[in-house]
Amino acid sequence: MQKRTLGNSNLEVSALGLGCMGMSFGYGPAGEKSEMIRVIRRAVERGVTFFDTAEVYGPFTNEELVGEALEPFRGEVVIATKFGWKPGADGSGRWSELDSRPEHIKAVAEASLKRLRVEAIDLFYQHRVDLEVPIEDVAGAVQDLIREGKVKHFGLSEAGVQTIRRAHAVQPVAALQSEYSLWYRQPEQDVLPALEELGIGFVPFSPLGKGFLTGTIDANTTFASSDFRNVVPRFSEENRQANQALVDVLTRIAHGFQATPAQIALAWLLAQKPWIVPIPGTTKLHRLEENVAAADIELTAAQLNEINAAVEGIEVQGARYPESSARLTGR
Repeated sequence: MQKRTLGNSNLEVSALGLGCMGMSFGYGPAGEKSEMIRVIRRAVERGVTFFDTAEVYGPFTNEELVGEALEPFRGEVVIATKFGWKPGADGSGRWSELDSRPEHIKAVAEASLKRLRVEAIDLFYQHRVDLEVPIEDVAGAVQDLIREGKVKHFGLSEAGVQTIRRAHAVQPVAALQSEYSLWYRQPEQDVLPALEELGIGFVPFSPLGKGFLTGTIDANTTFASSDFRNVVPRFSEENRQANQALVDVLTRIAHGFQATPAQIALAWLLAQKPWIVPIPGTTKLHRLEENVAAADIELTAAQLNEINAAVEGIEVQGARYPESSARLTGR
């Protein structure tokens, strides 16, 4: 697979990464461990060198899974993880409070190093902006970890432009991870121009619209009780029915390429900027193969114009997060 460099950093990764969250958390019951290890290692065989996890996924179990799966490939792959949440006092595993105090960041780094079985964290993201802690202090804490050799690169997730600029002035930000796809294009308004100006890479999560752009979800789909899409407004039955129009367009275009809607959605993202690296997640080997093959689809300017024109009149219905979570994004 082709490689890409995240912005002006020297962090080179595969053009597509692998989001590992769903293997342990978020989309229903966790996957069977040995099978998830098989999927991760198959991704390496297919040229994927960029893997995304976080302490909160599980919590902790996803980092442990990724660490075990990738231990044989140490030095050959890039692992990104995240800090910034405080575990709930009720022991339920729910992490509802932010915590980016410098001492907490450093404690999380030590724990993540052990779970990931690495000597340094390749990319350490602040998972969400914590308004109780100045971003300069957050950047300074990660800078300390970089100087100590425990972290290689600093990243932000779902941060707004002003936060990005303030953080970058203290410690260069290698990458921003935020949602971006044909299903959610708001980053095009101000985030992408700022990233290009500052030389920061962009890592779109949910590049397949949390599965919706694959064409395998419709108004009749039911989700497991522990699947967080049950509380996402965009996934209400009514909104899924309305949003089917976007998938119908993708399906029609994909047919002309002898490709799948998911592959066209990923190819479209890859064509936006050379420093964009999507991280689709999956728990299935055949979906991994499908996603990886998208990196070989090169859309021409005319084809991109055709896609943009086809989706221009479609307004996606429903918020991408419930109100309680939406307040944590774009700050």
